[in-house]
Amino acid sequence: MILAVDTSLGTAVALIEADGAVQALAESPNALGHAEVIGTLLEQVVGADAITHVVAGMGPGPFTGLRIGIATARAFAVGRGLPVVAVPSHFGAALAIIQNEAPETRFAIVTDARRREVAISIFDGLDADGIPNLVERTVLVPRSESEEKLAGIHAIEVATLDGAALARVGARAVAAGRQLADAEPLYLRQPDVTVPGAPKRVS
Repeated sequence: MILAVDTSLGTAVALIEADGAVQALAESPNALGHAEVIGTLLEQVVGADAITHVVAGMGPGPFTGLRIGIATARAFAVGRGLPVVAVPSHFGAALAIIQNEAPETRFAIVTDARRREVAISIFDGLDADGIPNLVERTVLVPRSESEEKLAGIHAIEVATLDGAALARVGARAVAAGRQLADAEPLYLRQPDVTVPGAPKRVS
């Protein structure tokens, strides 16, 4: 069994079998309540099943939201002695689109980045390992400039993530011996809060 956790948009937790069949799925569309719901969603999904890998959605997403999901995935994996598989969240969205809509040309996954900006990743079908073929890496652009950036490419704006699709991408990456993302999340931007500097000396 493969467990997937993603908090790049709402909160999605999924458990799939080795062949990709969905064993359990739980999600919340709330983009701000990750910490409040993620424990409950895990309880709904995780049972006595023999989990072999934990897939962590690595974004793009807001700083705080991503940290909650990734920390949860890593803590669960450490507790059970399991490997963590880092997968860019847009790959899960792309696989869901390919499975459901079978686009014949390039398409863009677009997610709301707030502050009148969007995150865009461009894909073109599946590669030889059955993983969405990323042809243009994720970029953050003002929403007002997104049409110019896409230049006629079919854009699909995603508001929630399919946790099962993310788990399937992770399973295929493991089977192919591939690493799709680094350990560092793909933050849309760094947090506004910063560590204060040293206090000024008073003479």
